[in-house]
Amino acid sequence: MFVHNTLIHRLKRGCETMAYPKGPPPPLPDRHGGSLKADATKCADGCTACVPVCPTQAITREPGKAMALDLGRCVFCAACVDVCPQDAIIQTGDYRMAVRHREDLVLGDPGKEELRLAKSLDEKLRKLFGRSLRLRQVSAGGCNACEADTNVLGTIGWDLGRFGIQFVASPRHADGLFITGPVSKGMELALKKTYDAVPDPKIVIATGACAIAGGPFVGHPQINNGADSIVPVDLYIPGCPPHPLTILDGLLRLLDRLEEKNSSQAA
Repeated sequence: MFVHNTLIHRLKRGCETMAYPKGPPPPLPDRHGGSLKADATKCADGCTACVPVCPTQAITREPGKAMALDLGRCVFCAACVDVCPQDAIIQTGDYRMAVRHREDLVLGDPGKEELRLAKSLDEKLRKLFGRSLRLRQVSAGGCNACEADTNVLGTIGWDLGRFGIQFVASPRHADGLFITGPVSKGMELALKKTYDAVPDPKIVIATGACAIAGGPFVGHPQINNGADSIVPVDLYIPGCPPHPLTILDGLLRLLDRLEEKNSSQAA
């Protein structure tokens, strides 16, 4: 009787997996400010109000030069948004933040007010990984926040497996690495060995501010300020931590699995 009632209850609930990316993305919480937009042309001459409030030195402004905002270092605390008198830095509410090149995360110069979102892998790699991608996750000294949001993708609501993307236990069974954490000195050798154990060709994804640039630990002598100082990185997903939707968007963008009419809708 118990099994019968459970099955009836489950059937009444229907499919709980979200329609995205074929449908609209799920709504984000109000407190999620999304990606930032930086327009250095709005900066007042000599104004550096945003520089000292940034906890990770993600904002710089040298004399005679434009303000620069590094979303790779950013922890999205929005302190710079609150303090800027000219609204040169604003929150966009856009969950899409993944890029292919580290320099694309630096905003501020004319023409670079917003992110240049990631393009997909080349045709050869898309044919190889596009339908089935196995990733070995490496937690390289992080706080477990990025790992927690990544785990959400395995729940019934998100169902990462429907895209053929899975996390595996061994690097020898993987197509690439999914790295979180700032790569502490204690994890440096482990990351190198894990990377070497993944068969060629392989891809590497750096997820979160720590894995991209060291996050709140940037400059500490016991970390490497991000994964790309140890291994080559093919995709950067900013955030502290990135929202599961930001992570999923980055993965699907890399594999060219997005329908742009839906992915362009910011929550």
